[in-house]
Amino acid sequence: MIHVVLFEPEIPGNTGNIMRTCVATHSKLHLIKPLGFSLDEKYIKRSGVNYIQDCDYTVYENIEEFFSKNQGTYYFLTRYGHVPHTSFDYHDKKENLYFIFGKESTGIPREILKPHLNRCMRIPMTKNVRALNLSNAVAIVVYEALRQQDYLDLEFSEPHKSKTFIEEAS
Repeated sequence: MIHVVLFEPEIPGNTGNIMRTCVATHSKLHLIKPLGFSLDEKYIKRSGVNYIQDCDYTVYENIEEFFSKNQGTYYFLTRYGHVPHTSFDYHDKKENLYFIFGKESTGIPREILKPHLNRCMRIPMTKNVRALNLSNAVAIVVYEALRQQDYLDLEFSEPHKSKTFIEEAS
């Protein structure tokens, strides 16, 4: 299973977008306090649209509680990483994969990263940008893992219509 972990997220709109991505990808979301917002704020609801009620998420008091309750392989997305997110093997569909993302302003603290340097990654980008938007980075990494797993049971056609646009145009 794919797990998205947000360490002390600060921006409600990012978390709402990430909740929507988690629902779309059958990923579980883990939120580590302190949060920079309340989960019932209108900004969360607006960016998550109608999907938030379907999001499987857990809130933790701190990173120690998260680590004590979750077993699997941890990957850390950080500006200090030197390996692209595409360099890791995510093929094992039975393995719990935890993608850990830091707070928008400062990322993941170095003391958390230090014991896991072999699992630190970075999304490649130009030297003009330090980091991508958090919700964009989550989507990029989650969909790479899903691509390697042949997208598991995700839909390839619009599930809410009986015909696709191309079939209707014929």
